[in-house]
Amino acid sequence: MEQRLTFITLGVGNLVVSRKFYQDTFGWEPEPNSGGDVVFFKLNGIVLSLFPREELAKDAGVSSQGSGFRSFSLAHNVRSEQEVDTLISELRSKGVSVMKEPQKAFWGGYTSYIADPDGNLWEIAYNPLMPLDKDGSVSSKTE
Repeated sequence: MEQRLTFITLGVGNLVVSRKFYQDTFGWEPEPNSGGDVVFFKLNGIVLSLFPREELAKDAGVSSQGSGFRSFSLAHNVRSEQEVDTLISELRSKGVSVMKEPQKAFWGGYTSYIADPDGNLWEIAYNPLMPLDKDGSVSSKTE
């Protein structure tokens, strides 16, 4: 299997609410092929898909029941500590739940956590050990 991730699909409780969060709060543009039953956001080489939780569970052949910590987080890395602070401030002003205030991390970075309407955790982080290229992808070169 090639070392690659192409899609992340989040099972959401309310597709309209989640689409609004990612489109209006994050400012992301849905792909034109998004429909009434699924929403796609093309990121830097990966697609984030929003799909109703019940339908995703049905598609995977598993129960949709579950609550609490999901044992994963998504991350949006930025280029500086100041950018973390600025983004968290902007998101807070839009009503986003900040789960962890921006702070220095034990591994040398600077990090904060927010939650989307379904409680999925997003880390907003500056990681000096993994610089970003001009397109926002993790660079293979250290600067």
